[in-house]
Formats: sequence, structure tokens, C-alpha cells
Amino acid sequence: MMNLARWKVVLVVLATLLGLLFTLPNLLPAKVRASLPAFMPSNTLHLGLDLQGGSSLLYSVDTAALRTERLTNMEEDIRSNFRDKNIGFTDLALNNGEIGVRITDPAQVNDAATDLRNLFGASLAGAAGGREINVTVAPDQRLRIAFVPEAFDAEAAKAVEQNIEVIRRRIDQSGTKELNPVRQGKDRIFIEAAGESDPEKLKRLIGQTAKLSFQMLDENASPQDVAEGRIPPGDEVLPSSDGRVPSYLVHKRQVVTGEMLTSASAGFDQQGGGSEVELRFNGIGARRFGDITRENVGKRFAIVLDGKVLSAPNIEGPIPGGSGRITGNFTPESANELATLLRAGSLPAPMKVEEQRTVGAELGADAVHAGTLSAIVGLAATMVFMLLIYGGLFGGVSLIALGVNALMIIGVMSFTQATLTLPGIAGLILTLAVAVDANVLIYERMRDELRSGKSLISSMEAGFSRAWGTIFDANMTHIFSALIMFNLGSGPVKGFAWTLSIGVLTTVFSAVLVTQVLLAWWFRTARPKTLPIA
Repeated sequence: MMNLARWKVVLVVLATLLGLLFTLPNLLPAKVRASLPAFMPSNTLHLGLDLQGGSSLLYSVDTAALRTERLTNMEEDIRSNFRDKNIGFTDLALNNGEIGVRITDPAQVNDAATDLRNLFGASLAGAAGGREINVTVAPDQRLRIAFVPEAFDAEAAKAVEQNIEVIRRRIDQSGTKELNPVRQGKDRIFIEAAGESDPEKLKRLIGQTAKLSFQMLDENASPQDVAEGRIPPGDEVLPSSDGRVPSYLVHKRQVVTGEMLTSASAGFDQQGGGSEVELRFNGIGARRFGDITRENVGKRFAIVLDGKVLSAPNIEGPIPGGSGRITGNFTPESANELATLLRAGSLPAPMKVEEQRTVGAELGADAVHAGTLSAIVGLAATMVFMLLIYGGLFGGVSLIALGVNALMIIGVMSFTQATLTLPGIAGLILTLAVAVDANVLIYERMRDELRSGKSLISSMEAGFSRAWGTIFDANMTHIFSALIMFNLGSGPVKGFAWTLSIGVLTTVFSAVLVTQVLLAWWFRTARPKTLPIA
């Protein structure tokens, strides 16, 4: 005890100063934090939804729509491929999660099946061999094309992860840093936005699929046939986004898609006035865009976003260079939102809102007030207990260690930008309340050693060394429990577990090292003949 290692003193001083440094921004006004030098920490505690109010959304990824979209694209590939190979076919259609087609010439059935297997990397039915598509030869010269169930499950799981990555990119593009999409279960994504009181704005940013495509209009079809529901093969009817034109008949084949974009930005329409979205394509997109505009001068093409036609301009001439623009009834805000979505990319699979929740700022303020009051009451009770049982010196040392512990917890949470929730406050209060348990074990061990006739120095050293095993074991069980809650829980449970984990580590440090350094300093200075707790 008299020969305390210097590294312990340095570590305690350094930890205390760092805890104070990273906690300090929480006590400063926003203007003062903004004026701090760059090397100074300025992050504050990130309050969760239940403390500062905000919105939360629970989305489910529509895997059925994903399957339909994939099969629809395959249907168009089959149509084009058979026409190129001069394979006669009829009844090409998507039904009940699979594509069916009848080959008109019996002699071409096997060739057609082989051609599709080569086209999609497909396998024989019942022998998937790790591939994704089954091609089955059915009676009456029919072929059936469907996903292998296990392969599609893997595709759906991948789509969920890709959706999360796209959402993160949209958050980064918009400059909103307070959102963190989290996967829940097999196909759900939970998003919490503390401080965001408008869930509709959140849904526009996150939930829109943002699939952009350029498709040629079919201007040769009979309007009467279309009105009576006789849609030509390879065509589809899409509604207008603004309602000025009821619908458009377009070719299903997408000549250019949003995946071929390299940039998108909001701009000003010099000709018609108002806002527009300016686009630039990659090499493949630029070549396709140039080809389609050169080969279809005088015709119209549709700019489609999420199944709705934004506009259908005439192609007045070839458009080389890989750039284009979208005009329409855009406001500066809506043009910027669309540009943000296009830059971040489209969602691989559409999503549906399963649950929407909004917490008012007033309710959050009430929760903060209640949590603060309970923390003050709990700390006051702990202080009174330690001072009454162990006196002003040893009780005061415990309370100083407790203060260092609180500084370290808040400092670590501010530095890591961990979210503090109402259960997190409960974890903080619990941690501080039981933090003095280690001091109680140390002090009682000192008393036992003194009763057995040991000297002051030996009793103090034994108090720390022999109580250490018990302190370590008790806190390890807390750590294991917190890790289990953090990995298996979600939302508030994670917040409680994270605060508890930080608190356990700082408690062991402060209760043992900080107390040891302070008592060693007192012993060297005062040279006591007895211990106040004897």
C-alpha cells in the first residue's frame, strides 16, 4: 500500500481527466460547443426516442413482390430470346409464382428447354445443384420455369441486407445522421429517428423504392383494344404520376435503368421554368441512351419511377454524352428528395410499413425529468448510507470513486455516441447504486483483517487483494448477462444492456483502483495509527 505502483496513479488521473473532458460538452450550450477548437470533443449524449421524442417505423420487406419482379424480368428475357432464336411459342405468362410457356413445334421443346437452362444457368427440376432456377418439361409441349425455394430464400435474405445498405446510403446523402436501420427477424427492418416528429418525411426518404427506368411508349396499339383490356404481348399499362394523363401503354422492356446512373442532382429547368432532376449515366447507360434516342427520333419514351410515369417526352434527336433530365411538377424540395433517392440507389425489394409510432417531445421531456429525479434520489440515498456506515473519510473516498465512475460512464457514452434510452437511465442508476458494493466488500475485508490482529498496512492491502476475486466474479456475471441481453434483445433492452456493460467495467476500475490510489495517498500523508472504520 505504501509502495503504490506509479502506473496506477497515472491511469487513474488520466481516466478521470478523459471522463471529465468527454462529459463536459453535455453541460455546455450548443453555441459554446460549436465554437470549441477542433481537437476538443464536442459530442453529447445521444438521447433515444423515448427521451427526446421522435418517430419509429417497422418495415417488412415484400419478398412476394421481389419474386414477381424477378420473374417478370425473366419473362421478357424469354420472349426476346425465343424470338432471336426463331423458337415458336404461345401462352407465355406468369402464374402462381412460376412462368409457363408452350412451344408450338414439338421438335423444338428440348432445344427450348436447353436454351433456357443456358440463359438462366438453370438446372433440371429436382436436381438444383446449387443453382437458382428450375426448368421443367411438362406435357403438351409446355415449359415451366420457377425459382428453387432454397435459392430464393437466400435471394430474399440478401435483398433485406441490401435494403438496409441502401437506407444507410440515403441517410448519408440526406445529411441525417440520427437514423440507424436494424434488421429484426427474417424480413423486417426497424428504423428509429429521435427528434423527427414527421413520420411522413421519414417514409418519403426511406420507404420509397425509387426504381427508375426509361421505357418506350407503344404508339401502334389500338386505343380501343387497350380500353377493352386487350394489351399486346410485351406491353403494360402504367398510370401517370400527376394524373393529367390517365395512363400510358409502354413496352415492358426497360432500355435504361436507375442502376446505370452515376449521379443525380436537383437543377432548374431553363426552358419551362421550375425545378428538374439532372442525370448522368455510366458507360453502358450512356451507350443505351444514345442508341435508343438515335433509333427512335420522333417517338416518345416514358420516364418511369416506381411504376408511375413521371413524363413521356418526344425524342427530338439523338442524345449522346450520357446525360439526361427529368422535368415535371417538381418543387425544389421534391426535386432534391428524388435526386437523393436516385443517388443512393433503388431498394432491391419493396417494403411495407407494418408499424408506425410517434413520441411527442413533451413526453420525452417528462421521461428525462423523471429519470433525473430518480437518479438524484438514488445517489443521495447511497451517499447517506456510505457516510453513516463508513464515516466521512472512507465513505467520502467511496463517493469520490462513484463520481469518477459516473464521469467515465457518461464520457464513454458521449464518445461512442451510444443512445441513452429510458431503460438505459435505469441501467445507469442501477450501476451507480451497486457500484459501492465493491467498496463495501473491500472495507469489510479490512475490518476482518484488523480483528484478526493484522497491522494497518497488511489489513488495507488484504482488503484490496482478497476482495478482488469476489468483485471480479460478481461483475463477470453482470457482463455475461449484459452481453446476452445485447445480442438477443432489441431496442430498449439493448440500451439497458449497453449502459450496464459500460457501467460494470468503469465500476471495477473506479471502486478498486481509484479507491486504492486515494487511500494510499491518505495513508502516506496522515500516517494513521488506526483505521477510521475499525
